Amino acid sequence: MNLVSIAEKNAEAPYRKLVEKYGSPLMVLDCDVVRQRYQGLKTALPGVSLFYAIKSLPDPTIVSVLHEQGAGFDVATSGELRLLKKAGVPASSTIHTHPIKREQDIIDGLDFGCNTFVVDNIDELEKFSKFSGQAELLLRVSFRSKDATIDLSRKFGCGVRHVPRLLAAADKRGIRVKGLSLHVRSQSITPTAHVKAVKACRKFFENKELPGAGSLAVLDIGGGFPVDYTRQGLDLQAFCKPINAALAQYPGHVSIIAEPGRVISAATLTSVSTILGRAERGGLWWYYLDDGVYGAYSGQIFDYVHYPITLFSDGDDVKPSVLAGPTCDSVDVITELAMLPKLNIGDLVVGEMMGAYSFATASEFNSLPKPRMVAINRKEKAV
Repeated sequence: MNLVSIAEKNAEAPYRKLVEKYGSPLMVLDCDVVRQRYQGLKTALPGVSLFYAIKSLPDPTIVSVLHEQGAGFDVATSGELRLLKKAGVPASSTIHTHPIKREQDIIDGLDFGCNTFVVDNIDELEKFSKFSGQAELLLRVSFRSKDATIDLSRKFGCGVRHVPRLLAAADKRGIRVKGLSLHVRSQSITPTAHVKAVKACRKFFENKELPGAGSLAVLDIGGGFPVDYTRQGLDLQAFCKPINAALAQYPGHVSIIAEPGRVISAATLTSVSTILGRAERGGLWWYYLDDGVYGAYSGQIFDYVHYPITLFSDGDDVKPSVLAGPTCDSVDVITELAMLPKLNIGDLVVGEMMGAYSFATASEFNSLPKPRMVAINRKEKAV
């Protein structure tokens, strides 16, 4: 259920100005928030190199802003490589992390200049036999977590017990595995799974007798860092503290990297949509917006997230209400049974924390265009 808040009508003014200038619906990217989120995670994970997971919000502006901040980039497809190329991101700032690739994906990555790839099984490892002098690998290890929303280790990753066999297989083929990669799940409630995974991988970096382990020098702790969709407050520094303690036990020659996506992108996008119709049905007021779950709210289906929503009204007589999207499909409902004051056609609805896996998965079902992306605070303020 979405957290729905009612603000005074005059608080609508800044959003109204954007709609008057650019139309509706909109997705508003705040570049200052991009910088704040990146620097906040840098502070929470000192000494860890951050490679932004483009898939969470593959937008040229956020890529450019993060590049200016010194971020690296985690890519999974040739299309994402093309986005980086257009943004002028150097190949040295990239890693290619999709565990299952076509040969053309490998060739495209190498042609771009990216030489770090991820594998998680013997068949994928074999694909790199012909590229052994050009590519270096990270071996993705699977760690399941019961307290997270989305299981990233169900589809990819080898078991810990399979690591020695894969390291030996790579060593036999003359393929350099330079590190291990782990992903515990998305939206972990606690850092426990991260800590357990970091500790479990450490033995491979310390065991120089293990065939193939002598070249291990990189630990990729993945992503999965949580964000707050409930406005209850989330202390990222506190979440990362035990992870940092576990990382501090690693040998000094090991470089630590991470692939944050949601934790950077989620708070950067705000959706602005308009009520285009209303009807009273079965004792409920139905309000129809010009955006819905086939558009910017698609993350409610694909990402299992319900975004905080703000509406604007000076009324106080609330009734059970429904917010629905503009398509012909009955699935296109944003939130049901919300207690709302009576709203009018033309009123605005603001969705917050919508940067991660929302615009990225939006479609043009019913031939309705995606919301227009508008960037604000593009230039960084001088200090």
